[in-house]
Amino acid sequence: MPTDDDLSHFLKDVHWLMDILQNIDVGLVVLDHDYRICLWNQFMQNHSGKAPEHVLNEGLFRVFPELSEDWFRRKAEPAFVLQSATFTTWEQRPYLFHFPHYRPITGTARFMYQNTTIIPLLNTRSEVSHICLIVYDVTDTAMNKLAQIEANDRLEGLSRVDHLTQLYNRGHWEHCLQQEFKRYDRYKIPCTLVLFDIDHFKSVNDTYGHTAGDDVIRMVSDCLREQLRDTDVAGRYGGEEFGVILTNTDAAGGLEFAERLRKAVQAQAVDTNHHAIKVTISLGVGELNPLIGDSQQWLELADKALYYCKEHGRNQSHAL
Repeated sequence: MPTDDDLSHFLKDVHWLMDILQNIDVGLVVLDHDYRICLWNQFMQNHSGKAPEHVLNEGLFRVFPELSEDWFRRKAEPAFVLQSATFTTWEQRPYLFHFPHYRPITGTARFMYQNTTIIPLLNTRSEVSHICLIVYDVTDTAMNKLAQIEANDRLEGLSRVDHLTQLYNRGHWEHCLQQEFKRYDRYKIPCTLVLFDIDHFKSVNDTYGHTAGDDVIRMVSDCLREQLRDTDVAGRYGGEEFGVILTNTDAAGGLEFAERLRKAVQAQAVDTNHHAIKVTISLGVGELNPLIGDSQQWLELADKALYYCKEHGRNQSHAL
């Protein structure tokens, strides 16, 4: 028979256990099979602003109507039925409970990112009568990883972009050209390539200097961007040479694009050191066809059309 000392030690152990449950730096929520809240520790109270007397014995989905009942039941039922723990991570779902977040290190976080473990609680008959939610604040980890992903994406973007024109650089643009050739080879959707360069660009550099030459290249790039559709792919192919992949476009459409761009560039001027520099461009247009064996032959076709323009006076477009 238990003695008074045994009872005293038991009550002391229970008191310590309750202190731990209340003060541990994770959220603890116990739910019965009807999803009524049976335990709500201090972490949950502090972050939700809801005191235990306002949530105990209340339905979880009434207290938190923004929580998807269908989704949560699908996650929780294995704990009841299979007696196995289930988990959610912030990458799958940023949070279980929408708690604000005020940590100074991660002050940019709009809410607390959470990982959650759902564990079954067995009664004396080895039946799962309740489940326990353990809610972990992983905001620092999530924000650091998201910042790393953003930085990697930015670096990847920079590695694909030409710094002067903000168009794709040659390496990435040629990769896009190869991918577009493979797409044509499979689906036979019309696609046209335009290669163009700035007429007599060397004389611009020799007369006005390389800084003015860079300004001219930027001006031509701006004109090019204004003519592009969202599906077109433009890149700087060489010093003053550019390439444009016109998806779902035949040679006639490519010539129409080329003429619009040519006239737009001809209408512009670059003002530098009291001089207005006007330039023209020559454009070669090559539509993909079944006789073209690879992307290099496609380039050679457009380059041949560009060479024709140079041989016949420049400032014009030609298609092959």
